Amino acid sequence: MWYIIYNGQQVGPLSKNDLLNYGLTPDSMVWANGMPDWTRAGSCPDLADLFAAPNPGYGNNTAPGYSVPPQQPYAPYGCKPTPYPDKSKIAAGLLAIFLGGLGIHYFYLGKTSAGLICLLLTLCSCGGWELLTFAQGIYMLCISDEEFYQKYVYTTKTFPLF
Repeated sequence: MWYIIYNGQQVGPLSKNDLLNYGLTPDSMVWANGMPDWTRAGSCPDLADLFAAPNPGYGNNTAPGYSVPPQQPYAPYGCKPTPYPDKSKIAAGLLAIFLGGLGIHYFYLGKTSAGLICLLLTLCSCGGWELLTFAQGIYMLCISDEEFYQKYVYTTKTFPLF
């Protein structure tokens, strides 16, 4: 049985052919029992036959019961994104170190709610929150690119901290 990320939600268990009803593309994130982690459907040998021949409903938004999901802005935790988006871990880390109390690093990463929460926490703690964002900035600079994108860019969390 298979699982797929569809509209930001995990859907399944599904049969291999049912994946097509959820707009399966080579870039869709899928998982099945026995797989160590989520992966792109195009890199799964078990799904290769679904991409070999054209599917009459593939890419056709007018087919009954068929809809193409929007492009997902993130990948599930543990997935190796390819290629990385143009959000720099160095820029985010430096913003957290120097302007972290204002939540600028979260705004840079597209996490507006987290930026506002950070700003509110700084005001409520009379600036004490900046010590935590300073440590967070150092942490961002020390982790791998993969880990950075998983924890801060592709996460579904509203307020990713560490």
